[in-house]
Amino acid sequence: MSQDAGTATPEGHVAEGVRRRDFINIAAVSAAGVGGAATLIPLISQMSASADVLAASSTEIDISQIQPGQAIKGVFRKQPVFIRNLTPAEVAEANKVDVGSLRDPQTLKERTKEGKENWLITMGVCTHLGCVPQGAAEGEVKGEFGGYFCPCHGSHYDTAARIRKGPAPKNLLVPEYEFTSDTVVKIG
Repeated sequence: MSQDAGTATPEGHVAEGVRRRDFINIAAVSAAGVGGAATLIPLISQMSASADVLAASSTEIDISQIQPGQAIKGVFRKQPVFIRNLTPAEVAEANKVDVGSLRDPQTLKERTKEGKENWLITMGVCTHLGCVPQGAAEGEVKGEFGGYFCPCHGSHYDTAARIRKGPAPKNLLVPEYEFTSDTVVKIG
């Protein structure tokens, strides 16, 4: 009897061919697995963010020169961001609004950081169709509620950047941010 066929020999032992075949199958599958991993790792790692993208994923803005009642426009992830230093009167006006009457109900406290209620930081992109609202720069139209006005389709936002009138479905988005000091805010 042939030992390669994996049959019993005259002495009754199973031929070594079966064990060799199993070893070859295991080795082939293992080599394919290692080859597959060696191919996938570079493909997956190339999809991760590059250094310039990671650097743009956050931005720090000096807020020391923004006086109460003023706002500035910054850039975060290639989109405008509004930083407004609310006056005590604007804070009081925002707090007295009946939140239940709002299309997208949020209090000023929910839109700002505790202890820094006067600092409102929002994305400068209208939630209707993505236009940039006016009201952050000196002399721009602030709308009927003293906040922001989107000239594209007439959305009006209040001083807390909450939608009050017009087609926009949501308030201006508040990005993730933190105060790294009393004069610097890190967005992202």
